[in-house]
Amino acid sequence: MQNVLTYLSIVLTAFFMQVEAQTTSTEVSKPTKYQQGMQKAFKLWQEDKSWEAANLFERIATAETDKWLPPYYVAQINIINSFTEKDAAKLKAQLDKAQNFINDATAISKGNPELLVLQAQLYTAWIVFDGQQYGMTYSPKAAALYNQALAIAPENPRIILAKAEWDIGSAKYFNQTIDTYCKDLQRAIELFANFKPEGEFYPTYGEKRAKQIVAESCK
Repeated sequence: MQNVLTYLSIVLTAFFMQVEAQTTSTEVSKPTKYQQGMQKAFKLWQEDKSWEAANLFERIATAETDKWLPPYYVAQINIINSFTEKDAAKLKAQLDKAQNFINDATAISKGNPELLVLQAQLYTAWIVFDGQQYGMTYSPKAAALYNQALAIAPENPRIILAKAEWDIGSAKYFNQTIDTYCKDLQRAIELFANFKPEGEFYPTYGEKRAKQIVAESCK
C-alpha cells in the first residue's frame, strides 16, 4: 500500500504544480479589479509564494461571490501543500479549508468536472496521509468522482489525465498492466494540442505532465 501512496503523492503533486501562465482577455480595455487580482495571484503562485497566492484568491472569492474560480484555486493550493504535510493538525486544517472552498465553488458551479476532480484529489490527500485509516473510505469515492467527471467532459484532456494518473496508481498497486491508461494519456496529449479553456483564468495545465508520464512509464 505504501508504494501506491508514494506514487500518488508524487504524481498528483507534480500534476498540481504545473501552474502555467493564465492568459487574460485580448480586449484592449483596462483590466477589471477581478482580472488584476487574479493575475497578481497567479504571479505569486508562479514565484513559489503559494500561500500568499491562496490568501489573495481567498480575498477575491469574498469579493466575487458569483465566480467559482477563486475558491477553486484556494482549495487547490491547500490540497497541493497537504501532500507534503506530515503534521496531522495542520493537514486537517488545510484540507478542511479546501473542502469549504470546494463547497463554495460547487454551490456556484454545480456539476463542474474540474471541481469533481479537485474533490477526488482532496480525498487522495487523505489517503496519502494515512492509507489504513482513509483508504477504504475515500478510494471508491475518488474513483467514482473521476468517472463522473469524465462522463461530463469526455473531451477535456486534463480530466482524462487526472483519471489516468489515478488508474495508473491503482494498477501499480495491484501489479496490473497500465497499457490502457497509457493510451488514455496519449489521447489527452492529442486533445491538449487544440484545447481551449471555456473562459478566462480557467485551468489550462496538464500537457507537460501527460508527456512526462508517457516518457517515464509508457515505453
